Amino acid sequence: SLGPLPAPGVVGVLCPHDDYLYAGRVYRRILPLVTARTVVLIGVFHQYRSFGVHDRLVFDRYRAWRTPDGPVRVSGLREDVIAHLLPDDFVQSAAMHDSEHSLEALVYWLHHARPDLEIVPILVPAARYDRMVLLAGRLAGALAATMEARDLVLGRDVAVAISSDGVHYGADFHYVPYGEGGADAYERAVAKDLALLAGPLNGPLTPDRIRALAAEFTDPRNPDQYRLTWCGRFSVPFGLLLLEQLSRLSGPFVARPVAYATSVSGPELPVRDLGLGTTAPANLHHFVSYPAVAFTPG
Repeated sequence: SLGPLPAPGVVGVLCPHDDYLYAGRVYRRILPLVTARTVVLIGVFHQYRSFGVHDRLVFDRYRAWRTPDGPVRVSGLREDVIAHLLPDDFVQSAAMHDSEHSLEALVYWLHHARPDLEIVPILVPAARYDRMVLLAGRLAGALAATMEARDLVLGRDVAVAISSDGVHYGADFHYVPYGEGGADAYERAVAKDLALLAGPLNGPLTPDRIRALAAEFTDPRNPDQYRLTWCGRFSVPFGLLLLEQLSRLSGPFVARPVAYATSVSGPELPVRDLGLGTTAPANLHHFVSYPAVAFTPG
C-alpha cells in the first residue's frame, strides 16, 4: 500500500496486467475503485511492430469479449466516438486485438465485479509525443460529446482504465542499468519506480508533468527507444493526456498512488491448482513491477 484508498467511483485507474499469481494483490487493491458501468480501456500494444502500425489508435471490431463469467458487451460508445475522429486517427482490427493481452486481464476482474459492464477497448502503439497529445485531445472531445449526448458522467457512468506493468528488469529485457541482477539492482530499480510514483504520478495532472513522465520512458527523438522498460511507455502518457483533457470540462484531476509490488516482492498466490500459471520466471535477475494509481477529481 502506498497510501489510503480514495472512495470508489474514481474517474480512472492505472493497473498492471501481468500474471495473476504475481500481481493479483495489486489488482484487488486498485480495480474495486472502478464502479462505472462503462470502462474505456487504454492498453499496451506489444506487437505493434509486427503489424506496422504507429501514431494511431487501435479499436477492435467485436460486439462482445469472452470472460470466465460470460460475455462482456462492447459499448455502443465505440461507434459514437469513432464517428467523431478523423480517418487517419485510428484503425479497427480484430487481429491486432487478438494478438494482445494487456486489456483482457483487467476486463476479467471488472466484469466479475460488475456483470453489466460495457467496455471500449483501445490499444496505443508507438507514437511521437506531439501526436499523442493530438490524438488524446480528439478522443477526449469525441468522448465528451458522446457522454453529453447520453447524459453520462465521468466516474459515475464512465471511467478510464490504463494498463501497464512497471519496470522489466533483466538481460532478456535488454535492461540492466544496475548490473545483471541481484539485491542491489533490484533495490535501485524499485527506487526508480517509486520515485515516479512519488513524482509525476502523484498530484495534479498537468501537461508539463505528463510530458516529463513520457520522457522518462522513451527518447522523444526516437519513441521506439526505451529509456525505462515500462511496457506502458505509450499507454500511460496517452491515458494521462486523455484524463487531463477530460478534466478541462469538469475541473482538475489528481493522481493518487495506491499500491506497488513486484514479481518477487511477495509469495505467489496459491492458484496453480486452479490452472493459473506464469508466462515468465520471477527472480532477482528477471523481475517485473506492478504500479497502481487512482485518478480522482482534485
